[in-house]
Formats: sequence, structure tokens, C-alpha cells
Amino acid sequence: MTTAQGIDRHPDQQTARPAEGEVGSCSTVVLGLGNTLLGDDGAGVATVGRLNHQTRDDVIWLDGGTLNFTLLAHLAADRNLIAVDAARLDAPAGTVRVFVDGEMDAFLNSGRAGSIHEVSLAELLDMARLSGAFPRRRALVAIQPAKVDWDAELSCEVAAGVEVAAEAVMKLLEAFSDDQG
Repeated sequence: MTTAQGIDRHPDQQTARPAEGEVGSCSTVVLGLGNTLLGDDGAGVATVGRLNHQTRDDVIWLDGGTLNFTLLAHLAADRNLIAVDAARLDAPAGTVRVFVDGEMDAFLNSGRAGSIHEVSLAELLDMARLSGAFPRRRALVAIQPAKVDWDAELSCEVAAGVEVAAEAVMKLLEAFSDDQG
């Protein structure tokens, strides 16, 4: 789980698989993060699970679980990264905020970001930077949890937030594609 501030979008306001095609041809990795046994911490994984039926040759949909350095193999300097994770946003449960490029970097490195994952997203991106695999464009889609405790189900508020987060991911994919074209 991460901590954040940014532009709010509450839902009341309006196990992943790779996409078809070769992994090398993809331009964006969508990475769902979280522990699905800790209630709302699994929001990122749930979001990617909601979207992984999308057949797109330019996207790899990944369940990143609680993160580890093996995910580095999916990052590359010629790819984009969209990470989806539960985050402390100091906002109502289910609120979704999107941090893009420098906003994401600043948020992850602000000292306000915390993580209950094996490896933090900031650490994974630091390794990517050092290995020359730092994503061309990057974004964090963050969802405010209501509860992070032993539970295999999302709260109602976060389940609604997953729908908003899925829309945000699709908009980011479109924006990232437009930037390349």
C-alpha cells in the first residue's frame, strides 16, 4: 500500500495474463499490485483482473502480487508502465487518484509512500533505472482502501473504485498510445 496526494476522483463521480502477440511487441505493461488476502490491499490486482480480457497486442497485463525484483524483466526503456495499487490518499474509501511521470516519481519518493509489499514500487523503478530498463512513460493509479486486514473480499467502496481505476487505466493506455503515434 502506498500514501498519496493528487487529483481525486471518487467512484460516486462519474490473475492477469499477457496480451496476444509477442511480449517484445508490447508498448505498455499494466501491473496490478497487492495482496488479495488482505482485503482492499488487493485492489490493484482486482483492477487488472477486471481488464485482462482486453485483447491488445500493445499491452501486457500482469498480476504483480506483492512485488519482487523478477518483475524487472517486464520493464524496458521502450515500454510504458501503468501500476495500480491501494494507497493511503487521506480521502474517502474508493477514491482514485492518478499520478503520471514526474508526479508518480515525486509521490513514490516523497517519504509519504509506504509499502507492505516485499519490494516497493519505488525500489523496483530504482532497479529499472540502474539497469537501463526505466519505462518511457509511467503512471500510478491509486485507490484509497477502507480496510487492510485478513479478508479475500474488497469492501463495497473499493470495489466501486476498481471500476473507476479500470477506466483510468484505459484512458492512460489511450493517452500513452497517442503520445507514440
